[in-house]
Amino acid sequence: MTENTTNTGHTEHTANPPGSADAYEVVVIGGGAAGLSAALVLGRARRRTLVVDAGEPRNAPAAHMQGYLSRDGMSPAEFLAIGREEIARYGVELVRDRAVDATRDEGFAVMLAGGRTVRTRQLVVATGLKDELPPVEGLAERFGRDVLHCPYCHGWEVRDQAFGVLAASPTSVHQALIVTQWSKDVKLFLHTVGEAELSDEDLRRLAAAGVDVVPGEVARLVVEDDRLTGVRLAGDAPAGAGAVHAREALFVAPRAVPQTGLLARLGAEMTETPFGRYPVVDGRGLTTVPGLWAAGNASGFAEQVVNAASRGYRAGAAINGELLMDDLDAAVRV
Repeated sequence: MTENTTNTGHTEHTANPPGSADAYEVVVIGGGAAGLSAALVLGRARRRTLVVDAGEPRNAPAAHMQGYLSRDGMSPAEFLAIGREEIARYGVELVRDRAVDATRDEGFAVMLAGGRTVRTRQLVVATGLKDELPPVEGLAERFGRDVLHCPYCHGWEVRDQAFGVLAASPTSVHQALIVTQWSKDVKLFLHTVGEAELSDEDLRRLAAAGVDVVPGEVARLVVEDDRLTGVRLAGDAPAGAGAVHAREALFVAPRAVPQTGLLARLGAEMTETPFGRYPVVDGRGLTTVPGLWAAGNASGFAEQVVNAASRGYRAGAAINGELLMDDLDAAVRV
């Protein structure tokens, strides 16, 4: 095994030669808020713990994260860097790699893309989810800047600007109504949603909130001097073919794609939700498979950073208790 030591004092391990195996008490797959929080608790509990981090946090496009008490306004990259330093103080290892498969026998064997296999008594999956944006020209390039998805995360920073909301489904009406708390100049671009798909109640609420409804497909975003200035409709849009609506911020609801394939392959019971397929977990994060845990956005859609960290903490504490009781029960049987 080779080591790369950064000037933060944290040691990151490169992959072992193919076929090698290491044993841990806990392996955490995912180095975001949930995974690092679980690892911090476990490290402080003196558990031999490994974090496998592919380095692809969901909030990487955002310059800042908001709403996390004492960390409001911190960049996601800085937040994660500090978290890695903290877990290192307690002997937690972190490897830059990707878990590609896992099997279960007495514990778990986790195969990494780099060729290393690690074994563990308990396994935490904190792989989060990925956001899939509608295929509108310019949308992905502005995501996390002036194309936003969560008003609680970004609404204050763009308050009182001219808002647009790009409908991805009729449920986008709710998003359009919510963002009126931060601006009274809101337009709902129906895009691929037909006017007939909106209920009478939707229309009444939109009118009461002062939201303008703009039918027709959006062709692209208009960007000038590296900032969003407008939304251009497609050439055949009924609300003005090719018209440009001046907007300064655009909210959109990406399609959430849970990264829960590993949990399913290990036999965890899954449930379909409006936001994707997630594992059935108890209040601590334990799945229906003994020793297999889910935390953060791998356990549910609506987990902001602060919630994900809380989920990781709860799972870490519960895992330590499980390991302790297992060892005590084994000692009694001897």
